[in-house]
Amino acid sequence: MNLMMLLEMASSAFGDRIAVGSKDGSGVSYSALYSNSGRAAEIFRNSPAEKVAFLDTSSVALPTALFGSAWAGLPFVPLNYRLTETEIHELGSEIAPAVGITSASMRGPLEEVPQFETIEREGFLSQASSGDVPDADWSMDPDQIAILLFTSGTTGAPKAAVLRHSHLVSYILGSVEFMGAGDEEATLVSVPPYHVAGMAALCSSVYAGRRIVQLPNFDPSSWIDLAIAESITHAMVVPTMLSRIVEELENRPGVSIDSLRALSYGGGKMPRPVIEKALHLFPNTNFVNAYGLTETSSTISVLGPEDHRDALESDEEAVRRRLSSAGKPLPNLEVSIRDEEGKVLQTGISGEIWVKGEQVSGEYLGHGTKLTDDGWFPTNDGGFLDESGYLFVEGRIDDIIIRGGENISPGEIEETLLTHSEIRDAAAFGIPDTHWGEVIVTAIVTTGESDLSATEVKEFVKNQLRSSRTPDHVVIVDELPYNETGKLLRRVLRENLSSLSIDEG
Repeated sequence: MNLMMLLEMASSAFGDRIAVGSKDGSGVSYSALYSNSGRAAEIFRNSPAEKVAFLDTSSVALPTALFGSAWAGLPFVPLNYRLTETEIHELGSEIAPAVGITSASMRGPLEEVPQFETIEREGFLSQASSGDVPDADWSMDPDQIAILLFTSGTTGAPKAAVLRHSHLVSYILGSVEFMGAGDEEATLVSVPPYHVAGMAALCSSVYAGRRIVQLPNFDPSSWIDLAIAESITHAMVVPTMLSRIVEELENRPGVSIDSLRALSYGGGKMPRPVIEKALHLFPNTNFVNAYGLTETSSTISVLGPEDHRDALESDEEAVRRRLSSAGKPLPNLEVSIRDEEGKVLQTGISGEIWVKGEQVSGEYLGHGTKLTDDGWFPTNDGGFLDESGYLFVEGRIDDIIIRGGENISPGEIEETLLTHSEIRDAAAFGIPDTHWGEVIVTAIVTTGESDLSATEVKEFVKNQLRSSRTPDHVVIVDELPYNETGKLLRRVLRENLSSLSIDEG
């Protein structure tokens, strides 16, 4: 197994199709991407590098470097360009000796790293677009490292998750139909390269034969305009992106993306009111919620189009509630819910989500593996399975609030708050308390004209949930902190609110 196998198959089967770029014919074909990747492999092999880094926004250089590194037998390491220069320098030092593809404006922190060669994007593409193409001599060792992805570091220092060729190829073969895309299909990729969804989108689209259109820097207006201009049929976004797209479309009456057939979302919790609005705004689009982790080579479970439609149209709350779920596990994976001792819990009981399957890595560079002896990966995500097998993800185990000895999911409180017509966004977390152990704090973002009080917020939650779930404190803020991939930064929120006076309501 090797990622290059996916591109070789695509080049052989539909080499003349545009792989990356505009529908006007100016893009790079699959056969050209194959040849360019081979020449990129020679660039990497002729350097003393042991890894290939990528510090840049998305462009055709991204798949060229990704498949070129697979051809050369070197791990591909996309770095987060939104980190500070000091943080980028530290990550560069961790993966050296390496060669890095980067833009002129971003290369500075890596140039100071010993044994780190940088190549500017345009120079790299120029070198990769001419000359002889090497023989197809890549290794088929499935245990070679394909990609190293640094975790977001929201709860600690970033660690490099190890994804081997066997993990990624297993995921693609198990979830994508070869040549499944028609000539007219195009996918809009707006998630950054250092997110596992960005890597999965490239590999999935190549195997399916779908044209890839890249949006280097997301903003909702540009996303909508590009989707219309390029007749986009498929797209993947994180929840914060979809929320902003929905808001933008509501402010642009008469604008629609008629070509959009499928829209997948994931990477964070999707508020039910947002997805309900999106379903009404895109009545002819198939929605898919994909839950996954870096350590599992992307998707674990999927809430499919029929699930979305059935939930939206149902009068039963248990069925409508599935819009807040992550759907059902992929058929090639096993998922179970465990307690703190690793024992399987009954249906409907919350615990830690464990997953097992060939695509699951659970390994970190220099830190070993988190897999159990029998191959299970404890995700550190909390959740439960309902009677029909739908997986509900409640957030990180570390975020569970323990109030008076009772475990309380912040996600349950947040979902309730978001059903209030005057609350646009919400977060719940615990702070230490000498009597209760922890008490519940909720931070909310209200709609523009709202004068909602803390007392009203507490009463609203109390009427919906058990009294033990009622917030002890309510803070109204202008916005909540998210990272660029849509994850709520609770640690940052706690730090930001520590200096504020908390409204006792």
